[in-house]
Amino acid sequence: GWVAPLDETPDAVFAERMLGDGLAIDPTGSVLHAPCDGRVVTVHRSRHAVTLRATNGAEILMHVGLETVALDGEGFTVLVAEGQAVTAGDPLIGFDLDLLARKARSLITPIVVTNPEAFAIVRRAQDHETGVGGFLMELTAVGGAAAGTTAGAGGEVVREVVVPLAHGIHARPAARIAETARGFAAEIALLAVGRRASARSPVGLMSLAIRLGDHVSIVASGPDAQGAVTAIAALIESGMGEGVGEVVAAVEAPPAAPAEPAEPGVLRGVLAAPGLAIGQAVRLVAEEIAVVEAGAGVSAELTALDDALCAVRDRIEASAASGDAARKAILGAHLAFLEDPELTAAARKLIGEGKSAGFAWRRAVGGYVEALRGLGDRRLAERVDDLIDLERQVLRTLLVLEGAGEEETARVLPAGAILLADELLPSQLMGVDPGQVAGFATARGGPTSHVAILAAAMGLPALVAVGQDVLGIADGTALILDAEGGRLRVAPDAQALAAAQSAIAARHEARAAARAAAHQESRTACGTRIEVFANVGSEKDALAAVANGAEGSGLLRTEFLFLDRETPPDEDEQARQYQAVASALEGRPLIVRTLDVGGDKAAPYLPIPAEENPALGLRGVRVSLWRPHLLKTQIRAILRVQPLGQCRIMVPMVGSLSELRAVRAVLEEAKKELGITQAVELGVMIETPAAAVTADLIAAEADFLSIGTNDLTQYVLAMDRGNPELAARIDALHPAVLRMIDQTCKGAAGHGRWVGVCGGLASDLSAVPVLLGLGVTELSATAAIVPEVKALVRRLSLPACRDLAAQTLDLASPEAVRDLAKSFGV
Repeated sequence: GWVAPLDETPDAVFAERMLGDGLAIDPTGSVLHAPCDGRVVTVHRSRHAVTLRATNGAEILMHVGLETVALDGEGFTVLVAEGQAVTAGDPLIGFDLDLLARKARSLITPIVVTNPEAFAIVRRAQDHETGVGGFLMELTAVGGAAAGTTAGAGGEVVREVVVPLAHGIHARPAARIAETARGFAAEIALLAVGRRASARSPVGLMSLAIRLGDHVSIVASGPDAQGAVTAIAALIESGMGEGVGEVVAAVEAPPAAPAEPAEPGVLRGVLAAPGLAIGQAVRLVAEEIAVVEAGAGVSAELTALDDALCAVRDRIEASAASGDAARKAILGAHLAFLEDPELTAAARKLIGEGKSAGFAWRRAVGGYVEALRGLGDRRLAERVDDLIDLERQVLRTLLVLEGAGEEETARVLPAGAILLADELLPSQLMGVDPGQVAGFATARGGPTSHVAILAAAMGLPALVAVGQDVLGIADGTALILDAEGGRLRVAPDAQALAAAQSAIAARHEARAAARAAAHQESRTACGTRIEVFANVGSEKDALAAVANGAEGSGLLRTEFLFLDRETPPDEDEQARQYQAVASALEGRPLIVRTLDVGGDKAAPYLPIPAEENPALGLRGVRVSLWRPHLLKTQIRAILRVQPLGQCRIMVPMVGSLSELRAVRAVLEEAKKELGITQAVELGVMIETPAAAVTADLIAAEADFLSIGTNDLTQYVLAMDRGNPELAARIDALHPAVLRMIDQTCKGAAGHGRWVGVCGGLASDLSAVPVLLGLGVTELSATAAIVPEVKALVRRLSLPACRDLAAQTLDLASPEAVRDLAKSFGV
């Protein structure tokens, strides 16, 4: 094809050399050939791009066409495999030239050297026709050194790490790496799968699409390069506390609902936030913000950009300060993007070339938007909304500062508005009055997007990926939004409206009745006592639990004291905090779980070595026995809570009786030191299959057993509960999990021990009668649902529950269990 300068590529990612230097070819042939001897490093999952590592270490990315990732492999045939050695001229990828000409943005194919820190282009071809084997470019190793070595050239320090983060390096980890990098003078970069990004650039780091288990090279040069590499390697290997409790992880959902026959007047979508609502359509159409290309002088445009960035930053910080946890986490990511040096540098470079601040900012953001969309990673592509949101906020602010526009004000909405949009931006949802909004549905978007997280936090039912038909609904049209059912019913008839109104009224009525009776003792209809407790993580949570009628706390997560700090809390600090929670419970039982870190929760002062599978490594009781001084300090602090006996101690992730015995030895030693002679209950969390199948042995020495269904489910099903692709299949009502619970209850009953459930299944109303039927006598749920759990328990007959539970053990799927529970009246 025709060899052209890289500058002529109609894509800022390549033209601005964000991925490296090189050239481009406008192809006339239909096969991409190896330009040199080397080895295939990676083949893109959409088959449109391949990276080679030449024999001298140069890494060369070849990307056939632009925006071809959207074709999802259509028209491409991969002719090599990752890891395969190739020689110059070997075919790599075949492609349908006619199909690409019709469907791709452009056929132009960038050829880019992605490790420019190691190689410089000293001669290149351009502006002429070439064929297979024709000269393209000549590279030389920087400083005359080979680039493939692990000892860096020219004072470079290089270290390879294996990424332990369950969700890879997404927005928040990228922001933390960038923050750490800014504390060093060295130039620092991360290299992965043939691509490179500055460690100071959160967006650039995200564009690497680094996943769990990926090998990443940290490269630094400068006076403090060694310290920089060590610090960033330690941060990555620590896991950064990714996992349970994060707002992002809390709403991971399957990518799509199963296809169903089309229903007249009903649009199908993907659940983003649960709920049922009736309302009227209100379309939100983002106004196009026009920008002029030519600037009014470099100095004036740079000042305008800086002023706009400062104004948006101040606004985001103010909003975060007054928001809930979900809002703070999302706005924190926005701030990191806003301060991204690569993003602002790209805009400043364009301003230096005579462009306006608005044009430069849009062009710079657009380059990264295309880069993230082109990765073929659904979860990272959903972060594009955040960049587009920031683009609009900065452009709007520029207009206001120039006197050419006005600040956006909250739109006045009719009561019961159901918002319809192509995609809803986080700032748009934050800017509406939640009292006026009943829910929303978008044509595009994903279930793990930040706007989906916000909807869940605001209690708004929401659907995404409904399709373009949603944009044709006229304002004011009556709608029924059934998020759990994945349906948006348009212009429902009187019968459908009446049914939805009845369902909503029944829900409200049941919840109101449950709240009114929340403080009554929890007993079944046949008189059996069932304790309904709440899971808590702070004094504030304990107060909410009491207000909702919880009869105690079945799980105090003590990690709130140990994470996000450089040193562990001492005994006095722990004792004060545990006492505050116990006092808030006003004498009700408090089950304190000993420290549960490791795996997906990391503490900086516990340098757990990098593990190939953190979920199966040092975590829970294994960490406590690995660092027994921490366990001893924590147990002493728990024993100091008054009145003595209110607190029970629970050990997480136990896999064998020997671990329980080791903890009991520490407990007895602490009691002796404090002069305590009365018994203190010591229980075990059943979270591993090993603990469940040996529950009879454990119950002989444990005072109680409490089942953590979240971890137990992932271990029984061998499915990572942090993997969004598996989310739809990880259901704790799977018969295999129920059989483990059944075995636990039978093992405990043989020794007269009670069994509780403190995992997510205790908050699932469908599961409550099954759990009671299996022999569970204590449920520790989320505080908000405690009134409904207690109300349900009062309606249940234990013999009927036992019959139900026995039937579930013989079913083949969790769906069958849930259907049976529905027929039971739950």
